[in-house]
Amino acid sequence: MDMIRVCDKEFKPYLGAAEIAKAVDTMAARIEGDFRDKNPVFLVILNGAFMFAADLFKRMNFPCEISFVKLASYVGTTTSSQVHHLIGLKEDLRGRNVIIVEDIVDTGLTLARLREQILEQVPADLRIAALLFKPLAFRERYKLDYTGFEIPNDFIIGYGLDYNGYGRNLPDIYQIGSE
Repeated sequence: MDMIRVCDKEFKPYLGAAEIAKAVDTMAARIEGDFRDKNPVFLVILNGAFMFAADLFKRMNFPCEISFVKLASYVGTTTSSQVHHLIGLKEDLRGRNVIIVEDIVDTGLTLARLREQILEQVPADLRIAALLFKPLAFRERYKLDYTGFEIPNDFIIGYGLDYNGYGRNLPDIYQIGSE
């Protein structure tokens, strides 16, 4: 992995595809152990989580469903204080086992809003799976049930994460270089 340029920014290698795959395998095994006989619905937050969700979902060897919502709180390389609800939740989650699948949790604001909406439907269980977690940026009180990596509060791209729409297609994850 070498330094890359995306739009006007330089990014340095951070997590390779093999490391990511190992973390996804570990999370999948834990989720399967917890939900094998419970027919959960995986609720994926688009756009960023699509790669992670696809890899995670392929590893589920039991009956389960998947659905998608689209929320956004990022502008450029910084998170905003507003969550824009772009595509709504259409599934009836009352009495269901729900696993929210998120690519990255930093402040936790986006996920907090979605959690509130899901909890209003009274699911049987609600869990959160996030590939990446920024504990130093996190401002909420809920817990993450399954995480792949705890990372510093730096901007990253790759493996579904983007900078101004670019870089999602990278199989590895890159960290912003000096700005």
